Amino acid sequence: MLAERRHQLILRSLRSGGPAAVTDLSEQLGVSPATIRRDLVKLEEDGLLTRVHGGAVAEEGDQPFAEVAEMRVPEKDAIAERAAAMIEDGQSVLLDIGTTAYRLARQLHGRRITVITSNLVVYEELVDDEGIELVLLGGMVRREYRSLVGFLTEDNLRQLRADWLFLGTSGVRPGGQVMDTTVVEVPVKRAMIAAADKVVLLADRAKFPGTGMAKVCGPEDLDVVVTNGPVDAGTSSALEEAGVRVVQT
Repeated sequence: MLAERRHQLILRSLRSGGPAAVTDLSEQLGVSPATIRRDLVKLEEDGLLTRVHGGAVAEEGDQPFAEVAEMRVPEKDAIAERAAAMIEDGQSVLLDIGTTAYRLARQLHGRRITVITSNLVVYEELVDDEGIELVLLGGMVRREYRSLVGFLTEDNLRQLRADWLFLGTSGVRPGGQVMDTTVVEVPVKRAMIAAADKVVLLADRAKFPGTGMAKVCGPEDLDVVVTNGPVDAGTSSALEEAGVRVVQT
């Protein structure tokens, strides 16, 4: 395998799954630990990751939607299927940006519901389904991540009320804080939380703890977490204390 391809796979693994050990990366890529260590040195020199004892963690930042969409698809589909079962016909649903929300949208075909979203891939998935009332929020287009952001998006949300919000995240800290790597998305996520009667966090096991420098909300703002778990003890305790129901697929 060429070094450039290994570097891409290492960064993809770190960004999707959080910190990783040299031994784990070595097994994933089928190369020696010494090769992985050299790769990590090069990637750190390029400012793309930080080496830690025994492994590395990716520098936080945006990933193109198309790249993230390929990761852990069966896990996301299991979470999406469980989340879709919560929605009743006639209800209104806010779908966040991100790939898990997109997988949820794929589960909603044929339903008599209203879907509100700033996720352009969700819009493209559902636009031809005439049974779904589809509301696309306005805003500035983030082309790489296929989303709409900014004050126009936030203003739109202040005019709306939804039964459900299905929220994505880049990581959940042990205290239950929901985090995101992309600061520009955070105000939109917070506006979605304010516009929803019930908030469901969609988070696969890689999101505990995951990544993220910007806090979206605390556990007190959530009603349900749907995950393929397990959830670490600290987070589980914080969610239980806040009255959040954890649903495992």
